[in-house]
Amino acid sequence: MKKSHLSAGAVVLIIAVVVLLQMSRNSLPGPATTAGSQPAGSSAGGVIYDPSLAKYLPDPRKTPGDTLDVTSQDFCVSGYSSKVRNVPESVKNQAYQEYGITSRQPGEYEVDHLISLELGGSNSIRNLWPESYTGEWNAHLKDSLENRLHDLVCSGSLDMKTAQQAIATNWIAAYQRYAK
Repeated sequence: MKKSHLSAGAVVLIIAVVVLLQMSRNSLPGPATTAGSQPAGSSAGGVIYDPSLAKYLPDPRKTPGDTLDVTSQDFCVSGYSSKVRNVPESVKNQAYQEYGITSRQPGEYEVDHLISLELGGSNSIRNLWPESYTGEWNAHLKDSLENRLHDLVCSGSLDMKTAQQAIATNWIAAYQRYAK
């Protein structure tokens, strides 16, 4: 059997191709990642990941996000969200229970849609989580992001799927990119 040896130049070329492929894969939009899946100091979409922000993000195992089968033409109409909003109190209580919140004060949390209704999000428990009104990254900031993404999608400046994935993957990074 004949042995083949790669020259040092060929090995370097192979390594360079593998590195470039890995870099391009990391920069392309792909499946949603969790906050904990990125090492400290890593970058996603030009935003440096900070592990201390994880407390402001939903657990992607419990709340991966879920959408309705709609287009931007459906939700870029005044009054759309109020027509489709339907989260029974029992589902809200289930969201609190799944996140281990056994007591709360009025105005402390809202059961929020990870992918907002105004971006085609659903009322499914897979799209709901208790979001705090307090802290640096709170429900008020996320609401402003939702409004900004809605405006961008409805003006044709941003693709609906891109907006949905950005907010579902890491709404804080999406805020830093689109709403700041």
